[in-house]
Amino acid sequence: MFDSIHEECGVFGIYEKKRTKVAIPAYFGLYALQHRGQESCGITVCDDGIFREKRADGLVSEVFTKEETEKLGEGNMAVGHVRYSTTGGKSMNNIQPLVIRHIKGNMALVHNGNLVNAGTLRRIFEMSAGIFHGSSDTEAIAYAIVRERLSAASTEEAVEKAMPFLKGAYSCILMTATKLIAFRDPEGFRPLCIGECEDGAMVVASETCALEAVGAKFLRNVEAGEIVVIDESGLRSIKTNCSGRKRICIFEYIYFARPDSVIEGVSVHKARLHAGQILAKYSPVEADVVIGVPDSGIDAALGYARESGIPYGIGFVKNKYIGRSFIQPEQNGRENAVKIKLSPIEETVRGKRVVMIDDSIVRGTTAGRIVGLLRQAGAKEVHVRISSPPFIHSCYFGTDIDSEENLIADKCSSKDEIASFIGANSLAYLPTEALGDIINNGFGYCDGCFTGNYPVDVSEAGNKNKFDEKIHKE
Repeated sequence: MFDSIHEECGVFGIYEKKRTKVAIPAYFGLYALQHRGQESCGITVCDDGIFREKRADGLVSEVFTKEETEKLGEGNMAVGHVRYSTTGGKSMNNIQPLVIRHIKGNMALVHNGNLVNAGTLRRIFEMSAGIFHGSSDTEAIAYAIVRERLSAASTEEAVEKAMPFLKGAYSCILMTATKLIAFRDPEGFRPLCIGECEDGAMVVASETCALEAVGAKFLRNVEAGEIVVIDESGLRSIKTNCSGRKRICIFEYIYFARPDSVIEGVSVHKARLHAGQILAKYSPVEADVVIGVPDSGIDAALGYARESGIPYGIGFVKNKYIGRSFIQPEQNGRENAVKIKLSPIEETVRGKRVVMIDDSIVRGTTAGRIVGLLRQAGAKEVHVRISSPPFIHSCYFGTDIDSEENLIADKCSSKDEIASFIGANSLAYLPTEALGDIINNGFGYCDGCFTGNYPVDVSEAGNKNKFDEKIHKE
């Protein structure tokens, strides 16, 4: 029922010890997280219990002009969010932070991830006269917390009581009139880290690159199943009964995170280098040059070149003023964006056997267009190497992996068939059994979109877009 909203987002929160223009560091934090969502963004500032907010479609730099940022005024706390939604999920009511005003006070919630039981929760709340304004599962999280807050002694106690009812992925930051509360699902699907500025301000963000953007020093990660409270007394931790083993999304390392981020102690840049090196060992080919598809294919291409001994070359120039094609809301947008997003460098590829490294193939259309660009630029051969296994299953935890019937690896019977479809001379993927080697840190990870082995039961997730279809019909 609620499976239409599959979002890969970025969250940011800051607690200052003094009243200041707190929206400014929130702006810089979101700017650093822009790669995680380019459809909409928002910031909510808390000034002595009064919430001021700005939410809109567009990039951070477009929404938060100097004038708009000034309007948010001063305060000692702020939370922010960058968002991407799949088809059917684009609505003003779904843009975060979600500000909830209830009998126990105000709260603003930002969320990265996706609940598999959001539809079930929504039906429960609607049967109790709950009124939903959007189609985001973040609203279900907010309702669950408010329900518990009516009888709980504190908001953090309400969060702790609500967490057992939330199934799936959620890395959240909740702001009340007096505190920031960060909490993470028991599997730890999505990253969430804590930093501290020189003036004592505390920061919580999806990635360490956002900490660095505001001058915060990394302290630690919010652990799986943990609640972290930040208020005038400092930082304290609540280890819940939900605390569990890490199952970080492996695709964070392959694609989503910025290469300068460190997630769970593992450098994203280093993980991608490892992926390329492993790919070269498993799938060698005789070639003249190795190139990477910007941005997330470049590090893996460097690793492939180092391991194989084939020279690395810059194969594409990327237009810096267009977003990542994987996260354009409509499929037509993804296809058309390729035409203006990448330009091949003929000097690098003309007359050569090219190894092209990319992070993934989802539907195959974009990969085919990129291979076509290399052919047009005079490449003699194009051998595609992918730094992840083939997608054969949907993701239910916050990544825009399409329904199985639309995944090319699920539709095609062999790699050769896919290679033919995209116009490549050969195609190889990173072996599924090698995924753990790219992070090499001994903790668990989720590879459900590659294997179908999900860490939690996804039977309540339903089909994509079903909830929005219901709204449109009614």
